[in-house]
Amino acid sequence: MEKKSSVRFSVHKAEEPASTDAASTATTAATSNNFVKKQTSFSTKVQDEHQPKAPIRMYQISESETPEHNQRALYEDDTGKNAFVTEVIQNLVHRDVEEDGGDDAGAGDDDIEAAKALKKPAKCFKFGKKAALKKKNAKKLGTVLGVFFPCVQNIFGVILFIRLVWVADKQNKRKKFQTLTTSISMSAIATNGEVSGGGVYFMISRALGPEFGGAVGILFYLGTTVASSMYTVGAVEILLQYMAPNMAIFGPVTDPSSAYNSYRVYGSALLFIKFLCVFVGVKFVSKLSPVVLFCVLFSILCVYIGIFVANPERGPQVCFVGDRLLALKKIKNVTTEEVRCDKSRDGFIYAMYCDSPEYEDNDDWCKYLNQSTVEMRPGIPGLASGVFLRNIWSHFSEEEGTRIGSKVKGDRNRGDIVTDIATSFVVLIGIFFPSVTGIMAGSNRSGDLADAQKSIPVGTISAVLATSFVYISCMLLFTATIEGQFLRDKFGESMGGGLIVAHLSWPNPWVIMVGSFLSTCGAGLQSLVGAPRLLQAIASDGILPFLNPFAVLNNGEPKRALLLTGFIAECGVLLANVDYIAPIITMFFLMCYCFTNMACALQTILKIPSWRPRFKYYHWSLSLFGVLLCLTLMFMSSWYFALVAIALAAFLYKYIEYKGAEKEWGDGLTGLSMSAARFALLRLEDNDPHVKNWRPQLLVLCTVDEKYQPKYPNLIEFAAQLKAGKGLTMLVTVVEGSCGVDCSKAAEVKNSLKNFMKVSKIKGFVDVILAEDVPKCLTYVVQGAGLGTLRHNTVLMNFPSKWRENITANRKFIDLIRLINNKNLALLVTRNIEQFPNSSTPKFKGTIDVWWVVHDGGLLMLLPFLLMQHKVWKNCKMRIFTVAEMQDNSVQIKKDVETFLYKLRMNAEVQVIELHSQDISAYAYERTLIMEQRSEMLKQIKSDASAHIDPQQIIDLNRKQDFLKVPEITASKETAMDGTQYTYSSSSAHLLKDMLINQKPKSKNVRKMHSAVRLNENIKEKSSMAKLIILNLPPPPKHQSGEENYMDYIEVLTDGLNQLVMIRGSGKEVITIYS
Repeated sequence: MEKKSSVRFSVHKAEEPASTDAASTATTAATSNNFVKKQTSFSTKVQDEHQPKAPIRMYQISESETPEHNQRALYEDDTGKNAFVTEVIQNLVHRDVEEDGGDDAGAGDDDIEAAKALKKPAKCFKFGKKAALKKKNAKKLGTVLGVFFPCVQNIFGVILFIRLVWVADKQNKRKKFQTLTTSISMSAIATNGEVSGGGVYFMISRALGPEFGGAVGILFYLGTTVASSMYTVGAVEILLQYMAPNMAIFGPVTDPSSAYNSYRVYGSALLFIKFLCVFVGVKFVSKLSPVVLFCVLFSILCVYIGIFVANPERGPQVCFVGDRLLALKKIKNVTTEEVRCDKSRDGFIYAMYCDSPEYEDNDDWCKYLNQSTVEMRPGIPGLASGVFLRNIWSHFSEEEGTRIGSKVKGDRNRGDIVTDIATSFVVLIGIFFPSVTGIMAGSNRSGDLADAQKSIPVGTISAVLATSFVYISCMLLFTATIEGQFLRDKFGESMGGGLIVAHLSWPNPWVIMVGSFLSTCGAGLQSLVGAPRLLQAIASDGILPFLNPFAVLNNGEPKRALLLTGFIAECGVLLANVDYIAPIITMFFLMCYCFTNMACALQTILKIPSWRPRFKYYHWSLSLFGVLLCLTLMFMSSWYFALVAIALAAFLYKYIEYKGAEKEWGDGLTGLSMSAARFALLRLEDNDPHVKNWRPQLLVLCTVDEKYQPKYPNLIEFAAQLKAGKGLTMLVTVVEGSCGVDCSKAAEVKNSLKNFMKVSKIKGFVDVILAEDVPKCLTYVVQGAGLGTLRHNTVLMNFPSKWRENITANRKFIDLIRLINNKNLALLVTRNIEQFPNSSTPKFKGTIDVWWVVHDGGLLMLLPFLLMQHKVWKNCKMRIFTVAEMQDNSVQIKKDVETFLYKLRMNAEVQVIELHSQDISAYAYERTLIMEQRSEMLKQIKSDASAHIDPQQIIDLNRKQDFLKVPEITASKETAMDGTQYTYSSSSAHLLKDMLINQKPKSKNVRKMHSAVRLNENIKEKSSMAKLIILNLPPPPKHQSGEENYMDYIEVLTDGLNQLVMIRGSGKEVITIYS
């Protein structure tokens, strides 16, 4: 049995004032309280050094007597709801200790978990040996190894070695500036909070939302996948074109068609080998990366050394006929390997130009040979040659097959080196841009970085600046070192095939060839490793349902995603041409860079409070310029590829939006919407809108049942059928309850109504209000709903079905009508709402009958027009019945109404109904008498609270009269007359009975009831088959004395009418005849 713990401490009392002693005792007790929970004993000594020791007082405090108040609590201890600051900070800072690490699948919700940590008390952390060992074993990379080196390795790829000389300073500055702006924008985003795994996808999705994040993430995945195809084809090109041309299968590699077929075979084999390496595991890839990077850097160093030691004797010699560069194989003896570059008649050049049955001596080719100098020139004359000024200008080939450096068609049979692709400024942008797309390599490893916010900006920008210096300096030095025609010899045909940059390097061309081959294979392997993980991260976020199967990990490896990546990469390999694959990659990466810049610009312009990046060297104008530059480069490179990429991103965006992205990451587009809404609300003038801009802004007052479902669901469906008005819809219900107790009930009701609105496809807002006095709260809702000038102008509610049983509710209903009327709002009151159609109802065929008695605004005409835009009412026709008296000219009234409808651009059948001035019918007299007797009886009941009589006795007595039919009066918890129970004596009951029997109705009321009866008869006669009847709602009584009669009047007017809408306009609902 556990012993009862106690705390013992001693206080050495000094000779001080009592107040001091009390304070010391209180302090000691507070200290004791903190340690009681740990079941420890301690001794505290409080003593003044200059005072003599006082007698020791011993205190014994049991745990049961310890105060329960926490010393850090503010008045009340609410740690069950809110944690203390120390615990929250501990939770956030050491959150990685609890994680299992390495898996980026859940990285998308890190910000949500961090937000939860602020609301929940801190849990027990895994501090101790196991957690410390785990944290120690976690491999976290720094700036150099984690960001700088991966970016450099990806930027220095296949283009650097096999295309950089060919491009030769035609355009690089623009692309480098574009990558620099993107790097700056990415640095700002990366330092604005914790960056988990997922890299650029994580940053864009959290900045622009799941729709943009998913769309751009897929494009970035496709770009990374196709990049592996480009690196594979580039490696095969280096192998077959420069290292081992004899390995070609389908013919010489100088023939493009046969070379491409060889590329496809070897490329597929190389891709399969890479696939197996990645499928087994990434350990081999991780070990290979430093070796590959060393080869790349060493190769670049050899290129720089070769540039500065280049001279005419060291480099290759090439043959020129005038300014035409000849292919070596055409002037070389295969047997003796003798190269003859002369004009002698027994030489190869004369045979190609003049000595042929097809050519004559006066042929242009032969004339050109006779007039030109034939000589061997150094292909790499060196920096001192002065070729820089001749090479600085661009030389493009407008079409395929032209002689390099010329616009004339070339002839390979005569030794010409011809272009294999048309070149221009925009084409070369698309080809060269993939060489600078490695800037995201560091951010893609954000989950493995020790401090991503510090490493990504420094490492990425440093890599961009360093590689930019290498690219620009190399291109300028190439231009100043290599002969112009030789510079444009893409495959080195003038020297028998080979990499020009390899022959430029020091000490041997094989250094560059081997280094470039390994570099290209390594870059392709890195892309093949990163792409499946990116796809798995997107799939794990759950924003694209069709990607859910790829969220599965097998032994920590996304093998399903790898299979799909391998298939897509193989499709890219089958293109077999780097120049065709590169523009595709350009589009995907430019889209990614565009949205990175957009995210930075958007959040900077909106000045969102959560936008607080540590990286300060950015500006929204620079990011916006980056957006425009990305879009410009996309369309300059290939406008049709750009349109395909944009269309694919738009499709993915709408697909995610359609499926309903359940992730909420507080994106910048939400902030943009809020800023736009605020701007629009402030711009709206606090005046009535122009007649052209008037539209029904609906406030739907609904009620819910015991299961929190709409009591009248068709009322909400009817509001949905009015959505053609393009107005605001607010669905409000008032639930009886208290805010301190029933908040959960209100939340359930709100979720239920939201789901119903979603099913009904209503775009609007839902609000649930808790109140103890529901009718009174409804008046507040009618007066205060909305925001600023964006408020409702029309109220939609249902007519009380059991109004005779609920006298108090009747009064509240009339008060609500009176309030709506005084607030100059339009009112729609439905009756028999259960019979109204819903969204699943087939299309109606019939008529919508409008009974136009009083003109109190244009809503009576506008409502059927809006309804007929909906699919349910689309096949219905509108009929308008207007009421006239006997002395009116009915024919002229009909023509006037038809003319008015023509000007309103509305099609409707018009009928004029004449109400005859007949004698008062017995039915009208009887209904009026019932109405007045019921009203008088209620007045007497309320006026004499001291009398005692059973109301049922009055009702039974009145039922004995043949003409008297007083409705039964019942009392319940909700409907009792103002909550008061009235009883009457027998004598009072007889007195009241005699008064009611002898009562005669007032002539004014009889006339009103007669009109209602006659109008009701005409409506039932003309509109008994109508699918919907629209009628003016009678105005509410001005005085309280007529409230009881008002409900009876409406009852008589609408008796026997199904699917009825009564409208009370405010006079502002103008329907204009002008455009």
